[in-house]
Amino acid sequence: MKLCLTGLVLVMAVLMAAGVQFPAPAWGDAAMSCGSPLEAAGEWQTASPESAGFDAALLCSLGGKLGNSPEMNVHSVIVVRNAKLVYENYRAGKDQKWGSSLGLAIHTPQTLHDMRSVSKSVVSLLFGIALDRKLVAGIDTPVFSYFPEFAALRSPEKDRIELRHLLVMTSGLAWDERRPYSDPENSERRMTVATNPYRFALEPPVMNPPGEKWNYNGGNTQLLAGVLERSAGMWLTDFAREELFEPLGIKQFEWLKMWSNGEVAAAYGLRLRPRDMAKLGQLVLDKGMWNGRRIVSEAWIGESTQPWTDVEPPLRYGYQWWTDEGEINGRKVSWISAQGLGGQRIYVVPAFGLVVAITAGLYDSASQDWVSFDIFEKFVLAAIRE
Repeated sequence: MKLCLTGLVLVMAVLMAAGVQFPAPAWGDAAMSCGSPLEAAGEWQTASPESAGFDAALLCSLGGKLGNSPEMNVHSVIVVRNAKLVYENYRAGKDQKWGSSLGLAIHTPQTLHDMRSVSKSVVSLLFGIALDRKLVAGIDTPVFSYFPEFAALRSPEKDRIELRHLLVMTSGLAWDERRPYSDPENSERRMTVATNPYRFALEPPVMNPPGEKWNYNGGNTQLLAGVLERSAGMWLTDFAREELFEPLGIKQFEWLKMWSNGEVAAAYGLRLRPRDMAKLGQLVLDKGMWNGRRIVSEAWIGESTQPWTDVEPPLRYGYQWWTDEGEINGRKVSWISAQGLGGQRIYVVPAFGLVVAITAGLYDSASQDWVSFDIFEKFVLAAIRE
């Protein structure tokens, strides 16, 4: 069956590229008439938007908006409320696999998608599990204690960098990810092609005292993954599979490796299905519980999703998670999010028992900064009625 579906997807992609139009698939918005999704048995309980407290007309209008705006290149939208899947929409669109073009890709409930920097938030969950298992002593531990082979890189300033600073990206190490990824001077790109990514992440000079200033730094996340692997005695992918993905029923995933050094690209290489993105959001919403089983401690969920440092208030940063707030129908509401290049998002809104997962192919577009948020704000949050 899997082989047949793959062949069908390829044929449909070729025909769509030639201009042939197809009716909405069984997993799309039209077929379910904005009611309960059709293929979630064994994965999620389902509910209609109305029964979940949504203005169904507004929520359902999202399908038309996406259908009439192919330039948005949104590939999926998943809405879960009170642990029930109430809306999902999958669409064809141009896509990539970590920079390699996939052409026109048809997305279904079984399609893996680049998470890009959503991967960072998953590393945070894994780090919390390692702390719960007493594999890591604590987040106030100096970073260099886990990398003795790089003692030559130490300095009095670097010796003050702790795991806490890596988690909140206030290590103070010089790092530039503001450049486009295509720019050879982009620090993340340089780490990807470095002989040793851990040495590369520890080499830069300290520009600010640790803990003083936030700077987005994928090298910090890679170092956290290195600490985790050294502490657990296994590869990041194996630890993720055993301690997080299998307990959540996540059976399909990829965690891509860096091109030059073969290390797992911890900060940006994860690929998941959108429904499984939503499981991660639900885990956070339920404070570390999944189907009655404790996966990660409530204390870690609470601590890691706190706003530890300002970015552009009200946007703040926790331990590899973003926090934000806004006004919805006259009510001030806060949310937590995981965010990845191209429009990949997981939004968690505790006040509404809400999880939203979005994937898109806007990797090289400035619109990635607003398309996913507009969907979240104007079609999901705005549709909540109770």
